[in-house]
Amino acid sequence: MLRSELTKLTTTRAPWLLLAAAQVVVILGVAGAGDAVKGVGHVGLASLFALVLGIMAVAGEYRHRTVTDTYLTTPHRGRVVAAKLVVHAGAGLGFGLVGAAVALGTTAALQRFEWSDQLARTIVGAIGWNTAFAAIGVGVGALIRNQVAAIAAALAWLALVEGVVAELIGRDAARWLPFTAGAALGNLPLDVDLSQLAAASVLAAYAVALTVLAIATTLRRDALP
Repeated sequence: MLRSELTKLTTTRAPWLLLAAAQVVVILGVAGAGDAVKGVGHVGLASLFALVLGIMAVAGEYRHRTVTDTYLTTPHRGRVVAAKLVVHAGAGLGFGLVGAAVALGTTAALQRFEWSDQLARTIVGAIGWNTAFAAIGVGVGALIRNQVAAIAAALAWLALVEGVVAELIGRDAARWLPFTAGAALGNLPLDVDLSQLAAASVLAAYAVALTVLAIATTLRRDALP
């Protein structure tokens, strides 16, 4: 199953296009940033592309109606979702590593910078943010099987809804929301009391919870709506 998912991932154009688009965002972000840390922070913000990749891992199969063949080949649907989670979390890790390399290379080309603990924490956090969002995307895609709806819902939450919810529940509670936790993990400047380790735990909990829920609902639904 892992080999099958890896083959699907590497032999289709969409993942490569998302990876390339993420690097464009990183390069533009570094070019417009005032210092190395802020520039490298855009690697974390580009995790939105890893999120979309994770969503497409499952919802894309429903869109192209290949999910029936997938489940006929491997009737244990929970294992299929788990395999997608592992492979695409690894892809998210790859997105983060490539983005970090591009960000550092662009920073070195445009400005002088010195290595620092803060820069290292930002790089590690940004890579983790990409990994976690890719895993979360798999869960979202398995829950909302319509690819367009799943991507729209996820991006709307991050761009708009989470900000509204944060205002309603207060800053202390808002730090546990996914984008805020991701930003804390990516070491972005936020007025929230959440360490990178705690942020990583929060995002891991979201990924596990969504995956468990996705597996449970997938087992009870028909392969195609």
